[in-house]
Amino acid sequence: MVTLPHLGASTQQAEENCAVMVVEQVRDYLENGNVRNSVNFPELFMARNGGFRVAIVNANVPNMLGQISTCMADAGLNILDMLNKSRGELAYTLVDADTALSGDCVELIAAIDGVLNVRAL
Repeated sequence: MVTLPHLGASTQQAEENCAVMVVEQVRDYLENGNVRNSVNFPELFMARNGGFRVAIVNANVPNMLGQISTCMADAGLNILDMLNKSRGELAYTLVDADTALSGDCVELIAAIDGVLNVRAL
């Protein structure tokens, strides 16, 4: 029997590949709000459906999506696509709308009890 060590990312090529992967995933989060390979945050990927995107971190409680979508509807926005994922007590929501969210709309969503962060992308 021959045993070999697990090399993981100890080779130069593996370290470079890991570095490229991290940069691509951080860029995708900053530009599109997508979260991949997270150990403590809901993993979520949604292709852009045109329009304008908002990313919302919120408590995983009943009626949160209803409050968010009502706020957007009251602002005259049409939701083109929406995806929500949760992990324990935390949820993450991406919404594509047909028009840009105004600063007032972002503030109204941020004011909903249980919303932790809102980013217009």
